[in-house]
Amino acid sequence: MSTPRTPQVVVVMGVAGTGKTTVGPLLAAALGVPYAEGDDFHPPANIAKMSAGTPLDDADRWPWLDAIGGWARGRAGLGGVVSSSALKRVYRDRLRAAAPDTVFLHLSGDRQLIEHRMTSRRGHFMPTALLDSQFATLEPLEAGEAGVAVDVSGSPEEITARALAALAAPAATTPPAAG
Repeated sequence: MSTPRTPQVVVVMGVAGTGKTTVGPLLAAALGVPYAEGDDFHPPANIAKMSAGTPLDDADRWPWLDAIGGWARGRAGLGGVVSSSALKRVYRDRLRAAAPDTVFLHLSGDRQLIEHRMTSRRGHFMPTALLDSQFATLEPLEAGEAGVAVDVSGSPEEITARALAALAAPAATTPPAAG
Protein backbone atom coordinates (compact mmCIF):
# COMPACT_ATOMS: atom_id res chain seq x y z
CA MET A 1 0.00 0.00 0.00
CA SER A 2 1.33 3.43 -0.83
CA THR A 3 1.45 6.09 1.82
CA PRO A 4 -0.36 9.29 0.86
CA ARG A 5 1.49 12.56 0.55
CA THR A 6 1.34 14.39 3.84
CA PRO A 7 -1.27 17.15 3.73
CA GLN A 8 -0.79 20.24 5.85
CA VAL A 9 -3.07 18.84 8.52
CA VAL A 10 -5.65 16.05 8.57
CA VAL A 11 -8.63 16.70 10.85
CA VAL A 12 -10.20 13.39 11.86
CA MET A 13 -13.87 14.30 12.23
CA GLY A 14 -17.19 12.68 13.06
CA VAL A 15 -19.72 12.19 15.80
CA ALA A 16 -18.67 10.94 19.23
CA GLY A 17 -17.78 7.27 19.30
CA THR A 18 -16.56 6.93 15.69
CA GLY A 19 -12.98 6.31 16.79
CA LYS A 20 -11.32 9.68 16.23
CA THR A 21 -9.09 9.22 19.29
CA THR A 22 -8.17 5.67 18.24
CA VAL A 23 -7.70 6.16 14.49
CA GLY A 24 -6.08 9.60 14.74
CA PRO A 25 -2.85 8.42 16.43
CA LEU A 26 -2.62 5.40 14.11
CA LEU A 27 -2.99 7.67 11.09
CA ALA A 28 -0.44 10.14 12.45
CA ALA A 29 2.05 7.31 13.06
CA ALA A 30 1.56 5.99 9.52
CA LEU A 31 2.10 9.49 8.10
CA GLY A 32 5.05 10.22 10.41
CA VAL A 33 3.49 13.36 11.85
CA PRO A 34 2.35 14.43 15.33
CA TYR A 35 -1.14 13.80 16.66
CA ALA A 36 -3.16 16.23 18.79
CA GLU A 37 -6.26 15.14 20.70
CA GLY A 38 -9.06 17.60 19.97
CA ASP A 39 -10.70 17.07 23.36
CA ASP A 40 -7.58 18.53 24.99
CA PHE A 41 -8.39 21.89 23.39
CA HIS A 42 -11.78 22.15 25.17
CA PRO A 43 -11.95 24.62 28.03
CA PRO A 44 -13.03 23.08 31.37
CA ALA A 45 -16.50 24.65 31.04
CA ASN A 46 -17.15 22.70 27.84
CA ILE A 47 -16.10 19.42 29.45
CA ALA A 48 -18.36 20.12 32.44
CA LYS A 49 -21.29 20.97 30.18
CA MET A 50 -20.94 17.80 28.10
CA SER A 51 -20.34 15.65 31.20
CA ALA A 52 -23.65 16.93 32.53
CA GLY A 53 -25.37 15.76 29.32
CA THR A 54 -25.82 19.23 27.83
CA PRO A 55 -24.84 19.66 24.18
CA LEU A 56 -22.45 22.48 23.32
CA ASP A 57 -23.77 25.43 21.35
CA ASP A 58 -21.85 27.43 18.78
CA ALA A 59 -20.70 29.99 21.36
CA ASP A 60 -19.11 27.11 23.30
CA ARG A 61 -17.44 25.71 20.20
CA TRP A 62 -15.82 28.85 18.72
CA PRO A 63 -12.92 29.12 21.22
CA TRP A 64 -12.34 25.37 20.97
CA LEU A 65 -12.27 25.46 17.17
CA ASP A 66 -9.98 28.50 17.24
CA ALA A 67 -7.53 26.63 19.49
CA ILE A 68 -7.53 23.63 17.12
CA GLY A 69 -7.16 26.01 14.16
CA GLY A 70 -4.17 27.63 15.86
CA TRP A 71 -2.52 24.23 16.28
CA ALA A 72 -3.22 23.41 12.61
CA ARG A 73 -1.81 26.76 11.48
CA GLY A 74 1.35 26.04 13.47
CA ARG A 75 1.72 22.73 11.62
CA ALA A 76 1.47 24.33 8.15
CA GLY A 77 4.10 22.83 5.91
CA LEU A 78 4.93 20.22 8.54
CA GLY A 79 1.77 18.12 8.63
CA GLY A 80 -0.15 16.76 11.56
CA VAL A 81 -3.30 14.94 12.57
CA VAL A 82 -5.85 16.36 15.00
CA SER A 83 -9.25 15.10 16.08
CA SER A 84 -12.30 17.35 16.10
CA SER A 85 -15.95 16.51 15.68
CA ALA A 86 -16.17 19.35 13.08
CA LEU A 87 -19.81 18.42 12.67
CA LYS A 88 -20.96 21.48 10.70
CA ARG A 89 -19.59 22.98 7.51
CA VAL A 90 -19.24 26.33 9.29
CA TYR A 91 -16.95 24.68 11.86
CA ARG A 92 -14.82 23.17 9.10
CA ASP A 93 -14.76 26.53 7.34
CA ARG A 94 -13.45 28.11 10.54
CA LEU A 95 -10.68 25.50 10.77
CA ARG A 96 -9.83 26.04 7.08
CA ALA A 97 -9.70 29.80 7.66
CA ALA A 98 -6.95 29.19 10.22
CA ALA A 99 -5.14 26.54 8.12
CA PRO A 100 -6.28 26.66 4.48
CA ASP A 101 -4.65 23.37 3.40
CA THR A 102 -6.51 21.34 6.01
CA VAL A 103 -7.95 18.02 4.80
CA PHE A 104 -10.82 16.29 6.61
CA LEU A 105 -11.17 12.57 7.29
CA HIS A 106 -14.82 11.95 8.15
CA LEU A 107 -15.22 8.77 10.18
CA SER A 108 -18.81 7.72 9.58
CA GLY A 109 -20.91 4.69 10.28
CA ASP A 110 -24.01 3.03 11.53
CA ARG A 111 -25.56 4.72 14.57
CA GLN A 112 -26.10 1.38 16.35
CA LEU A 113 -22.42 0.42 15.97
CA ILE A 114 -21.29 3.84 17.19
CA GLU A 115 -23.62 3.72 20.20
CA HIS A 116 -22.30 0.25 21.06
CA ARG A 117 -18.74 1.57 20.95
CA MET A 118 -19.67 4.52 23.15
CA THR A 119 -21.26 2.28 25.79
CA SER A 120 -18.17 0.02 25.76
CA ARG A 121 -15.61 2.74 26.42
CA ARG A 122 -14.62 3.84 29.89
CA GLY A 123 -13.51 7.16 31.31
CA HIS A 124 -14.78 9.47 28.57
CA PHE A 125 -16.81 12.54 29.47
CA MET A 126 -19.24 12.32 26.52
CA PRO A 127 -22.42 10.45 27.52
CA THR A 128 -24.26 8.26 25.01
CA ALA A 129 -27.31 10.47 25.61
CA LEU A 130 -25.68 13.18 23.46
CA LEU A 131 -25.25 10.92 20.41
CA ASP A 132 -28.63 11.89 18.92
CA SER A 133 -27.72 15.59 19.16
CA GLN A 134 -24.42 14.85 17.42
CA PHE A 135 -26.17 13.07 14.52
CA ALA A 136 -28.75 15.87 14.32
CA THR A 137 -25.96 18.46 14.04
CA LEU A 138 -23.79 16.50 11.58
CA GLU A 139 -23.38 17.97 8.11
CA PRO A 140 -21.31 15.48 6.08
CA LEU A 141 -18.51 16.73 3.85
CA GLU A 142 -19.82 18.54 0.79
CA ALA A 143 -18.54 19.00 -2.73
CA GLY A 144 -15.68 21.48 -2.67
CA GLU A 145 -14.45 20.42 0.77
CA ALA A 146 -11.05 18.78 0.76
CA GLY A 147 -11.54 15.45 2.45
CA VAL A 148 -12.84 11.92 2.39
CA ALA A 149 -15.33 9.81 4.32
CA VAL A 150 -14.36 6.38 5.64
CA ASP A 151 -16.66 3.78 7.18
CA VAL A 152 -15.87 2.87 10.80
CA SER A 153 -16.75 -0.80 10.62
CA GLY A 154 -13.83 -3.13 11.26
CA SER A 155 -10.75 -2.86 13.41
CA PRO A 156 -8.88 0.40 14.01
CA GLU A 157 -6.11 -0.92 11.77
CA GLU A 158 -8.58 -1.65 8.94
CA ILE A 159 -10.16 1.80 9.29
CA THR A 160 -6.70 3.41 9.24
CA ALA A 161 -5.72 1.45 6.13
CA ARG A 162 -8.90 2.62 4.36
CA ALA A 163 -8.20 6.18 5.49
CA LEU A 164 -4.63 6.08 4.14
CA ALA A 165 -5.85 4.76 0.79
CA ALA A 166 -8.61 7.36 0.57
CA LEU A 167 -6.28 10.21 1.53
CA ALA A 168 -3.78 9.06 -1.11
CA ALA A 169 -6.36 9.63 -3.85
CA PRO A 170 -5.80 12.95 -5.67
CA ALA A 171 -9.40 14.05 -5.09
CA ALA A 172 -8.90 13.83 -1.31
CA THR A 173 -6.61 16.83 -1.15
CA THR A 174 -7.82 18.86 -4.10
CA PRO A 175 -11.27 20.44 -3.89
CA PRO A 176 -13.41 19.68 -6.97
CA ALA A 177 -13.47 22.42 -9.58
CA ALA A 178 -16.48 24.71 -9.45
CA GLY A 179 -18.90 23.92 -12.22
